[in-house]
Amino acid sequence: MEIRLKRVYDEPEPGDGFRVLVDRLWPRGLTKERAAIELWAKEAAPSTQLRRAFHQDGMDWETFDAAYRGELARGPAVDDLRAAIAGKPVTTLLYGAQDAIRNHAEILREILLGEP
Repeated sequence: MEIRLKRVYDEPEPGDGFRVLVDRLWPRGLTKERAAIELWAKEAAPSTQLRRAFHQDGMDWETFDAAYRGELARGPAVDDLRAAIAGKPVTTLLYGAQDAIRNHAEILREILLGEP
């Protein structure tokens, strides 16, 4: 299984495979058809409180990473998402953040792939 990451605002491509939005909020100005989203896994996104602490209050990356992993460990979101993508050769996790390296989708991808 391959899990890719992509900004939801980037154009959909056939190689994206199964497209999953992993943000709690729907992307501003994007229709469902244009986004070509097959699953909206908002439960797998950081809580509103954690998202605001990171994006608005200046929480550092390491603290966010640990807190988000903790949130995911306490709920069924990862198991639900694993079940949804099982058997899909390629899954693309879609996120709205502008930072392509330090965003929650990267952490979620690591967890789904069993990486530390």
